[in-house]
Amino acid sequence: MEFSHNDNNNLPLTKFESMLKTNHVLFFDSEEFENIIHHYLNQGKIALAKKAIKLGLDQHPTSISLKLFKVEIYVFEDKLPEADALLNDLYSLDPLNEEIFIQKANILSKKDEHLKAIDVLKKALKLTDDVIDLYALIGMEYLFLDQFENAKTYFMKCLEQDVDDYSALYNVIYCFEFLNQNEDAILYLNVFLDKNPYCEVAWHQLGKQYVVLKKYKKALAAYDFAIISDDTFVGAYLERGKVLEKLKRYEDAIENYNMSLQLDDPTSFALLRIGNCHEKLKNDDLAVQYYYKTVHEDPLLDKGWIAITKFHIKKKDYHKALYYINKAINIDSENVHYWKAYSLINQRLNLYEEAERGFKKTLELGNYELNTWLSRGDLLIKLGEPEAAIFNFEQAVEFYPDNAELEYRLAGLHFSLNENEKGTFYLKNGLKHNEAFNFIIEELFPEVSNKILVKNLLKTNL
Repeated sequence: MEFSHNDNNNLPLTKFESMLKTNHVLFFDSEEFENIIHHYLNQGKIALAKKAIKLGLDQHPTSISLKLFKVEIYVFEDKLPEADALLNDLYSLDPLNEEIFIQKANILSKKDEHLKAIDVLKKALKLTDDVIDLYALIGMEYLFLDQFENAKTYFMKCLEQDVDDYSALYNVIYCFEFLNQNEDAILYLNVFLDKNPYCEVAWHQLGKQYVVLKKYKKALAAYDFAIISDDTFVGAYLERGKVLEKLKRYEDAIENYNMSLQLDDPTSFALLRIGNCHEKLKNDDLAVQYYYKTVHEDPLLDKGWIAITKFHIKKKDYHKALYYINKAINIDSENVHYWKAYSLINQRLNLYEEAERGFKKTLELGNYELNTWLSRGDLLIKLGEPEAAIFNFEQAVEFYPDNAELEYRLAGLHFSLNENEKGTFYLKNGLKHNEAFNFIIEELFPEVSNKILVKNLLKTNL
């Protein structure tokens, strides 16, 4: 039983808390203690739960249920040997108590002994008629082992016991998806819906499976039934909007996103998608208004800032694009996407030092894409910093060994510094890995391409 503030069931709780304040020890029966402890555990008030367990066991020292709560606290505090020892004592007193097996399995699971945990839970199944929670626990243990077929079987058993167990339904679909069994998921959901035709969650999941298979009309039909089953189901309107976008029915998509906004607090996702639809419809003023609303609703949503930035880049209004990407960076200076956009905008504005700084920050944040290394290195060449460019490309080679684009750039740089031996080494490597990129020498290092040594090396490989 859970205590409520609207009835008399919380009298034992009030009495208990009054006792703690006055230090007058009052008597409670064991069931009252169980409810009090359960309440505190649900509220995350572990210290109070521990006090209730101690006082409960002082008054009812033989209560197995109260001792099981003590086990639960031990497990929570990661005191697994103590929990194990107490469970062994309890098992000798009550070997048919399924809760003892459940807690034993919990300890084994914490030790990553999932197969042993499953064996214990299966023994517990034989001791109870209330099997649904045990099926769910077994399913979770199989998930820990990445045994998705077995996990799926047990979550299906949960649904056989209770068709409204949406947690189990989501887990079943998760298993199907992980196994790339979308067709099988559709078959299962259709059978499930034959028995439960008004289950909006199942219709919603069915729609998502059809989307994966690009069967958009069937997906729309599934979302329609989800909305018929529950016309306040925000998720169905959002998913329906996404499908309508794929079908280029942007006005219909906007209508669905707007419906989701009417039913719930505004979400940055819906606002962003509406902005995107308006942009596709060439409603530029409306598009940018919704992008602004998106970042106002959620300033940490990078997709919102990127959408505004791209919008202004498309309009070739690079100064405005730079203004908004700077605002985004001020909010989250560790976002790689912002720094990449910052670099590209500064390149368009011929602000090479700023662009190079942006690419450097992008690399520092762990974005090691080849294009980032190439772009930064080329900017360093433009800025007349050949040593820094060489160091940049040498770092890149560690991530992309035998890459001709890097080899030609290193060759050009070394030749430009009259380091002919190193230049020859890299040029030969570049020619060996991909002759087609030898134009890089002429394009980035025109003075080098006129050197007789370089011309001869290039001719040798023609």
